[in-house]
Amino acid sequence: VAGSLEQAVAAEAPVVWEGFSSNAVAFKAFGDADAVAQAFAEAAHVCKLQVRNNRLVGNALEPRTVLCEYEAASGRRTLRLGHQNAHGLLGGLAATLAVPKETLRVVIEDVGGGFGIKSALYPEDVIVAYAAGKLKRSVRWRATRSEEFVATVHGRDQISHAELACASDGRILGLRIDTKGSLGAYPTGAGVAIPLVVGPKVATSLYHVPAFHLQATAYSSNTAPLGAYRGAGRPESIYLMERLIDQAAREMGIDPVEMRRRNFIAPQAFPYTTPMQEVYDSGKFGEVLDRCLEAADWQGFATRQAQSQAAGKLRGRGLSCYIEWTGAEWKEEVTLEATAEGVTCFSGTQAMGQGIATTYLQLLSEALDLPVDQLQVVQGDTDRVQGMGSYASRSLYIGGSAVKEGAAVFLEQARRLAAESLEAAPEDLLYADGRFTVTGTDIGVGLLELAEQQPGQKISAASSTKIPVPSWPNGAQVAEVEVDPETGGVQLQSLVAVDDVGNAINPMIIAGQVHGGMAQALGQALLEDAVYDESGQFVNSTFLDYALPRADDLPSLQTELYPGVPCETNPLGAKGVGELGTVGATPAIVNAVLDALQEQGVTHLEMPLTPQRVWAALNH
Repeated sequence: VAGSLEQAVAAEAPVVWEGFSSNAVAFKAFGDADAVAQAFAEAAHVCKLQVRNNRLVGNALEPRTVLCEYEAASGRRTLRLGHQNAHGLLGGLAATLAVPKETLRVVIEDVGGGFGIKSALYPEDVIVAYAAGKLKRSVRWRATRSEEFVATVHGRDQISHAELACASDGRILGLRIDTKGSLGAYPTGAGVAIPLVVGPKVATSLYHVPAFHLQATAYSSNTAPLGAYRGAGRPESIYLMERLIDQAAREMGIDPVEMRRRNFIAPQAFPYTTPMQEVYDSGKFGEVLDRCLEAADWQGFATRQAQSQAAGKLRGRGLSCYIEWTGAEWKEEVTLEATAEGVTCFSGTQAMGQGIATTYLQLLSEALDLPVDQLQVVQGDTDRVQGMGSYASRSLYIGGSAVKEGAAVFLEQARRLAAESLEAAPEDLLYADGRFTVTGTDIGVGLLELAEQQPGQKISAASSTKIPVPSWPNGAQVAEVEVDPETGGVQLQSLVAVDDVGNAINPMIIAGQVHGGMAQALGQALLEDAVYDESGQFVNSTFLDYALPRADDLPSLQTELYPGVPCETNPLGAKGVGELGTVGATPAIVNAVLDALQEQGVTHLEMPLTPQRVWAALNH
């Protein structure tokens, strides 16, 4: 069987699906191969690198659970589960079961971690709903942790070969990439899109690459399906580029910081169109890097390195600079409804531990000039909300923009009603502290009081907002590690991030998002790898054998925000942040380990950098 991507792409690979001549399922190419060939012909130096992005298991805190309630009187079925997109799930269920959407309802309450793995329609979701309809009674299913390992989509699992053509001063002339991505046994939409569409969007990262060509092929294998997992294609591409930049700098004798500076897209170049025809609206990459180097005490490394050497340890530092594509499904709807008790915002985005409801309350409180205890946010119920869910870091910059614009629409409607109530012109009303007042008088009416006066005792306004372009958060991270040469053990000593997320609505929530992403990135860099044997058996599908990061694997993480570069394509000026820490930390950590090992002649290692792998490299 083809129990790994390496086996699936081999010339004599066993074919997963009968009737196919190979395991290749889909292919895309981008860029100009002739221009790249010319760039390589003129290059003073060519750097070549092949890297593997190891297969990861999402391992949300809460395993997937589905409860389908059957209503005997109507035959309607209500599914309660943890998911990231209520209406997306509803549509998929209705289509698969061949029933009208109105006969189904999806209710999502608390979600014990999403990370992309809970954005899919799973067979178990369909089976539970089908069984409830067939048996005419409620049905529930809960995954065991072992089932979660083998039945929930996995992430990453790519092999990329890249070549970088450079001028004698280190300036990039051309980039050539060949990526092979695993789909598992059953291709999913996200699984195909990640290596062929999403990852390529950031393939050139935040560097100016005059000539570019990328080809990507997706392969079937006898493994669990691949799907979205925090970052979904962007961590893979950024890891490749940051490893490549570091290796090129080392081979050419150029400082890795200087190598990056020479190739950053200049601030005056924005809006900047990449070779992938993506348009970056804003960024000051050099200044973000400077802030990160200062926060990480880059210049004081030699002292810490000497202290590690005195303790018999090898110390290294690693740098990564990165940019993130965030978005997908560019439209979002909200409804605001006021009653005597307060104002409720109905949003189709989904809270799943990222704190988005809290951020929406902040936006509403500011826009409506009401205290938070008079506001609430409703999400995750297809009978009550419309919208596209939460994934691809879209919740704030698309969903939050919809909340901001929806509040303006709502207030305009309320202003007209207040004008009628107060017998004044709408333009003569002032609004402050939740109250409309006629200019120059003390005559007025409170927003909630006004709602109680209306037919139905409420004011309701629905609106739709479209943000038709991605946002481009970016940043820099510096990692320092100690390696024990006797055991190969790697200990992360510090990890510092400075990120440009545009206008920060809630810095505490942003810090939590970045911290979580850093922890998952450390897992990929040092610990995690889903391994199948030659018979297609998943051999480490339990917590006894699959290593997740623990508290003692992480130092105190340091995060900062770089202000002053708002996004120019949405009313909040905000950029997505949910996956940013994951995108940046993996290459920083791996570059740090390779820096620690370079004097021992180790120039390349594949993730995860386990003690066994590091020790073997030191003792080859």
